[in-house]
Amino acid sequence: MNRSAPYPWKLPAALAVALLAGAVLGWLAGGHVTAAIAVVALAEIVLLLTPFGHTARLMMRAPAPINPIQHDRFMTRSRRLASNLRDLRNAASQLPDAVVLIDQKQNIRWFNHSAENLLGLQRPRDRGAPLQQRLAGSALSDWLREGAVEPLNDAAAPGQANSHINVSLLPFGEHEQLLLARDISHLSRLEQVRRDFVANVSHELRTPLTVIHGYLELIDPEDVPELAAVISEMRAQSKRMGQIVEDLLTLSRLETQHAVADERVPMSGLLATIRKEAEALSQGRHTIRLDASTDADLLGSAKDLHSALSNLVSNAVRYTPAGGSITIRWKRTPDGAVYSVSDTGFGIPASHLARLTERFYRISSSRSRDSGGTGLGLSIVKHVLNLHQAQLQIESTPGAGSTFSCHFTAARVLAPATSDES
Repeated sequence: MNRSAPYPWKLPAALAVALLAGAVLGWLAGGHVTAAIAVVALAEIVLLLTPFGHTARLMMRAPAPINPIQHDRFMTRSRRLASNLRDLRNAASQLPDAVVLIDQKQNIRWFNHSAENLLGLQRPRDRGAPLQQRLAGSALSDWLREGAVEPLNDAAAPGQANSHINVSLLPFGEHEQLLLARDISHLSRLEQVRRDFVANVSHELRTPLTVIHGYLELIDPEDVPELAAVISEMRAQSKRMGQIVEDLLTLSRLETQHAVADERVPMSGLLATIRKEAEALSQGRHTIRLDASTDADLLGSAKDLHSALSNLVSNAVRYTPAGGSITIRWKRTPDGAVYSVSDTGFGIPASHLARLTERFYRISSSRSRDSGGTGLGLSIVKHVLNLHQAQLQIESTPGAGSTFSCHFTAARVLAPATSDES
């Protein structure tokens, strides 16, 4: 047998390996990239840029085998695979999502037409160029420089004005990576319409609810004893509706706000106020403890921080049975400071934890109605913390209670004010 002759199985085997690996990567990537993108990219790169591709090109140029029939079959199979590869390349080029292949130094190796439109890349100028340099001045450049650990949501598209994209960076092969960008401009516009609608409806509901509640307060149940229970329930429900409207307005404001007016927030006074509010809401049914191991202050919005931190305490009071205890803690950590609220309440099943900060999400509708909650408190907490570059962590055991912790970075923690500063 002539060992210098090409092996007809190498090219189909290379393509099979590429397609199989691409399908696996597409499945692992889930919502960030379709299997088609991964298959196309892997097939192209494996066949064109790796030793498999080099072998395939050598095979295409190799001398004809001794057996003419084998040679004809091999050439037919090679032409068919080459045609399939061209189809795959064309399909990748026409995908609506931007796909960019970068090497371990983040230099651009390949990109499709959508990457030209959304990211502003150009052929052939940007082939081999540093991706971060080509995206300089955009949020994507900062995101790449910081490591691109988490997906970048709702960023301005560098290549299209007034367009918004979601971007993710996925490992590819041993050293390469795939940058994937999806145009979400339509979704962003719908989200803005939703926010405007909620804000406008809430504002319009505020006045009639205030009038209704005012008239109900004027009615003396003693004048109509037979309606005393009805009047009491109407007052409670109108008050609850008014609170829902106020929370919706607060949430609408926070969603459209990108920063807060920073000021020193004295935590000793704020913690004392929160404890008094909790005791008033509890009316002696719970034991309220305050454990402040530091007198450090926070930098941020006093109004918003009070709203968020007191929300956690009021939730603990509402969802802890009588006789339980609630502990408010404020302490320094190596990375900043932590405010936490622990209770001995019902606890929350693990399956619900990820959705607790969604608007109107309820574990038990009947329990929420009985407690007087609006279903918006934790959503407000999340938005306030985001504006203060802080994170909410929830730990809970059903039947044993929950702990809600707000983690503030060191940049938001201030040394206690001196007498001269105060």
